[in-house]
Amino acid sequence: MGLTDRIAAAQRSREQGADQRQIEASAPTTTNGAPAPARKKSARDPFADVKRAVHAHLVSTLGPKLYDVNMTQSDLEQEVRIALQTSMAASETMMSSADRTRISQEIADDILGYGPIEPLLRDPSLSEVMVNSFQDIYIERDGRLQRVDATFADEAHLRRTIDKIVGKIGRRVDETSPMVDARLPDGSRVNAIIPPLALDGSKLTIRKFSADPYTVDDLISFGTLTRPAADLLEACVRGRLNILVSGGTGAGKTTTLNVLSSFIPTDERIVTIEDAAELKLNQDHVLRLESRPANIEGKGAVHIRDLVRNSLRMRPDRIVVGEIRDAAALDMLQAMNTGHDGSISTVHANTPRDALSRVETMVLMAGMDLPVRAIREQVSSAVDLIIQQTRLKDGTRRITAITEIVGMEGDVITTQDVFMFDYGAGYDDQGRSLGHLRSMGLRPRFLDRLTDHGVHVDPMVFATAGAVR
Repeated sequence: MGLTDRIAAAQRSREQGADQRQIEASAPTTTNGAPAPARKKSARDPFADVKRAVHAHLVSTLGPKLYDVNMTQSDLEQEVRIALQTSMAASETMMSSADRTRISQEIADDILGYGPIEPLLRDPSLSEVMVNSFQDIYIERDGRLQRVDATFADEAHLRRTIDKIVGKIGRRVDETSPMVDARLPDGSRVNAIIPPLALDGSKLTIRKFSADPYTVDDLISFGTLTRPAADLLEACVRGRLNILVSGGTGAGKTTTLNVLSSFIPTDERIVTIEDAAELKLNQDHVLRLESRPANIEGKGAVHIRDLVRNSLRMRPDRIVVGEIRDAAALDMLQAMNTGHDGSISTVHANTPRDALSRVETMVLMAGMDLPVRAIREQVSSAVDLIIQQTRLKDGTRRITAITEIVGMEGDVITTQDVFMFDYGAGYDDQGRSLGHLRSMGLRPRFLDRLTDHGVHVDPMVFATAGAVR
């Protein structure tokens, strides 16, 4: 090798070394400086281009029909299916019959439903769908979290799906209003949050509710409560006691509230007030009210508190508030104390005692300069019963306490536990709780009030021996 060749070889070696160092410098590293493991790339759908082309052709073919308010859902579905078959037949891409069917279903879900999460929403065994990013989706089944293979095409695809959900109920989500609570047509609860608040892409959380509302027999079969406890709660609702359902997020408060509301006699006028309408009451005389967020100019908001005050002018026999979370607690207490007995609501709290403290705190949020003792007297005279609901570590949702508000002793609200969950039973080999709701053997003081309303409770409900599981 001559001198010229050796100089050229050395130059190439230096250039290759520089390129390698540049690659290493740009590669992500861990905290100790070692190269970070390469992120696994998601497998690209080999028919992604076909799906995009067919989807675009379908939208251009149907045009305004997709948004025609005079067209029923079934007619729209039929139009989409026919146009989809035509578009797929025109595609020259070679594919198997199974692939053709799968692609057709995915495109139909995207246009008629909510894209890749549509099959998850149709699955009755799921209770929650959680989209952490466009390619990271989890579900909850039987109280356990599981990751699924479904993904959105990209962030824009996820944002379009969120816009479709919130747009149907007149809500919006954008950079000026990056958080939104909404609902699906079946009442399922939806929360969405987008950048800049969500740092790693848009998040979508959907808590599903059964198409057919659960009945008290369903809750008994699930182990949420026992038959004696259910009989007592039915008597309390029919006897017009004011009830708070307390519990943490995902504990099943709304489901229990719906079951309690089903006990209300059909001849009474019921007003329901919610942030996003989720309750499904089968009575004939139900008036449903829903709060409204502010518009893009920051005006026009209608809060739960406004609706509670308005409901008092609607001649209600019962007021059912989906959740008390702010100063509306004061108006709710006023309603309970001014002749609107039999009102029911939910509150976030870990124990019945914590629920009382939270209500007290929310009353103070109303800005009224009330002494604490006056607030506690209002609470003790307004609320008759607290139902505590808990989500156990095995994923099951159980009623863990039914507590009566007895009255005041000095400055303290006194309570009495009528039913308590037996945590001492422990768990089986599969991690399932063996405990159940047990009577404490005490006779509630509100039984006389129930009798005055013509409601009688079997004394065996409070028997401690041979508790029903």
